[in-house]
Amino acid sequence: MKAVLVYPRCPDTFWSFRYALKFISKKTAYPPLGLLTVAAMLPKGWEKKLVDMNVTKLKDNDLEGADLVFISAMTIQKASVKEVISKCKKMNIKIVAGGPLFTAGYEEFKDVDYLVLNEAEITLPLFLEDLRDGSAKHIYTCQGFPNIEKTPTPLWKLVNMKKYVSMNLQYSRGCPFNCEFCDITTLFGHRVRTKSSDQILAELESLYYQGWRGDVFFVDDNFIGNKIKLKLEILPAIIEWMATKRSPFSFTTEASIDLSDDEKLMQLMVKAGFCSVFLGIETPNEESLAECSKFQNKNRDLVACVNKIQKFGLKVMGGFIIGFDSDPPSIFEKQIEFIQKSGIVTAMVGLLNAPRGTRLYQRLLKENRLLKETSGDNTDFSINFIPKMNYEMLIKGYKRIISGIYSPKPYYERVERFLKTYKPLQKLHFHFGDIRSLFGYLGILLKSIWFLGIRDKARIYNWKFFFWSLFKRPQLFLLATTYAIYGFHFRKVFKDYL
Repeated sequence: MKAVLVYPRCPDTFWSFRYALKFISKKTAYPPLGLLTVAAMLPKGWEKKLVDMNVTKLKDNDLEGADLVFISAMTIQKASVKEVISKCKKMNIKIVAGGPLFTAGYEEFKDVDYLVLNEAEITLPLFLEDLRDGSAKHIYTCQGFPNIEKTPTPLWKLVNMKKYVSMNLQYSRGCPFNCEFCDITTLFGHRVRTKSSDQILAELESLYYQGWRGDVFFVDDNFIGNKIKLKLEILPAIIEWMATKRSPFSFTTEASIDLSDDEKLMQLMVKAGFCSVFLGIETPNEESLAECSKFQNKNRDLVACVNKIQKFGLKVMGGFIIGFDSDPPSIFEKQIEFIQKSGIVTAMVGLLNAPRGTRLYQRLLKENRLLKETSGDNTDFSINFIPKMNYEMLIKGYKRIISGIYSPKPYYERVERFLKTYKPLQKLHFHFGDIRSLFGYLGILLKSIWFLGIRDKARIYNWKFFFWSLFKRPQLFLLATTYAIYGFHFRKVFKDYL
């Protein structure tokens, strides 16, 4: 059989970094790890083709002769998903769909022939068996969670790696916490399931064999869910492998704030090659943290936690939320003050939304406060429920935060604050991936000078920052250029509100 695996297009958002990608001639940030893993689970005799619509358009000739089209997507890709389904229907091609979007709301997609929901390690083999017998059903679902120690290495040969900023892999699924607004535990459970060290090394080896050098993103929703296994098995194995390969990768991941409590873990992560970590900080307001059951963040000096993690050599990216029932009118200035004081350069502030399947969704449904389904983009100035705070006040305050952290002056002040104290414990690699040659970096530098220092309206701040970083922190000039490019992207995303 011939299978075409289609990854729908993601719109321009905070995390797309689309406006930054032109500086490095890349199409998108990450390849579709879920579809590549599914491809590895399909029968070896099948013909397989991947079309990532974030890299290239989906054309009719991509689908010609296909027996099945596999689609996996998140909520934010819904509009593109519907276009793909329509195209397949017109060409009379059977559709197999799975992933978070379909698992949470499969009822909306009546034109999909086969819905293979939940985790593919359980449901995909059932579908393939029935397909082989000519008795495939419309929906495949399950209640339990699979042992991911049997999950195969993604089929990287389907990807043109030159089009991407970073590669990715997954070590664990599940999270021990139970934040009200988060659907991770609904999808993957509370018990943290992990891969073996041999699996992780095999996936790293596969990326290395395919010629990849540069950034690798561990996509775990909470990488440190099982700290003991990380410290005793996984990180020591990665450290040894990286040493034998002369450190071909630099790693990024997501974790909870309690990472700051474990100095040994931070030391091992940095030694293994981790350079950045995303933290869900959400809010400095204690009442709002209690409301959403973010208990791991309560009763902490959150700025001190961030500073400690960064002092160990890990750059912190942060997620922040406004719109909690407990948010006071002062929350907007408090968020700005916290972000500026913490020196978190990549700070995403979004409006609270209630994804289907979350405890928040169920509570708001009972309170008759739900308005619509969430778009999946919490930075698009939309909210899918009736907030306790006056709506106009909430949106006005959100715009105030956007201006207070992404406008050129406060943004460059925050970057400068971070660079003054940041002391990396390992050699810095350019964050965008595999561009390490002097020629490649000079090209990026010249582009940044032209777009940010000449064409961009914020050039007065960029030139001041440019010369400050060049002469005051020359060892971090590469990183400073990266953050200048990030700032350009953030301003473009929020241009209508700045």
